[in-house]
Amino acid sequence: MAGDAAGDMAGDTAAALAADLEPVRVERATKSSRIFGVLAAIVLAALISLPWWGDAGWMRLIAEMAYYVALAQLWNLLAGYAGLVSVGQQAYVGLGGYMLFYLTGVWNVNVYVALLLAGPFAGLMSIPVSFAVFRLRGAYFAIGTWVVSEVFSLFASLILVLGAGSGLSLTVPILREISPDRDVRDTLLYLMTLAMSLLVFAIVYLLLRSRHGLALTAIRDSEPASASLGVNTFRTKFLIYVATAACTGLIGGLIFLQKLRISPEAGFSVNDWTVVVIFMVVIGGIGTLEGPFIGMLVYIVLRELLADYGTYYLILLGVIAIAIMLKAPMGIWGWVSHRYDLQLFPVGRRLKLAPTNDPSKR
Repeated sequence: MAGDAAGDMAGDTAAALAADLEPVRVERATKSSRIFGVLAAIVLAALISLPWWGDAGWMRLIAEMAYYVALAQLWNLLAGYAGLVSVGQQAYVGLGGYMLFYLTGVWNVNVYVALLLAGPFAGLMSIPVSFAVFRLRGAYFAIGTWVVSEVFSLFASLILVLGAGSGLSLTVPILREISPDRDVRDTLLYLMTLAMSLLVFAIVYLLLRSRHGLALTAIRDSEPASASLGVNTFRTKFLIYVATAACTGLIGGLIFLQKLRISPEAGFSVNDWTVVVIFMVVIGGIGTLEGPFIGMLVYIVLRELLADYGTYYLILLGVIAIAIMLKAPMGIWGWVSHRYDLQLFPVGRRLKLAPTNDPSKR
């Protein structure tokens, strides 16, 4: 009897406490993200229709912006979340480009098939590389990845079937496989670049919203703490490294499909495919999905305005980068997000009070 009475009392107490608690719900999207989603859909529709109302110059510029932001998102995933600060991602840009040219020029593989194989080839090559560079930490890891890229560049310059130091060019029959008409070919390459950039962003976004994204966030905040909570840090970093290498290889194949020519200096250029990308991510905001977009826009605007000034343009870029890192260490978007609590691409969960019909709780 006493036990039943105690149980009833405990149940009544729990019910009373539950009644006093404010009802809550879990949300991912925010008001700002919903508004931005509508605006982004309008902008995307305009970009898709650009070939029918814009000119070839605009298509080339937008395509360049698209593959740069894709490269920046991948480097941000690698360094901003997994903590792998690589200075050698140009290795996979070059490997993807060379794979495309080799398959189409030597083995007469269809250009679309060769493009699809460029990504998996780069990812496959990244597996033995990862076992070597993952033994290094911090600055040694960064230097190690750069050395690996230089080794790939040296090998490409010594292999005759790859054109040695002079490189390779796409022939007219290969270009006709895309389309016999030049305008149609430019349109197809432009739309393929947009689709590739959107695909890369979707992969990164969905990955960060998954349980693997939680593991990456834990690794970013504290690798020892995440390991103590059961996160397999090596496996997570390994999968991210291979996945980013494969996507980078696909982007590299598409970049040089548009450029029509590849050489060791162009394919494995640390300035074009890594330094610029790091600038975008750091300036925009490392560890955020919005940062690479902001950084890409800042870089393109500065380049278009200051390119005529020669070496002063590069000096000014460095000065701007230093100034932003001193004033806003988290980058432009990091500062905006912290100050105004904005998230255009929310990947976490938020608790929000649910609406109630009880006037006493309003």
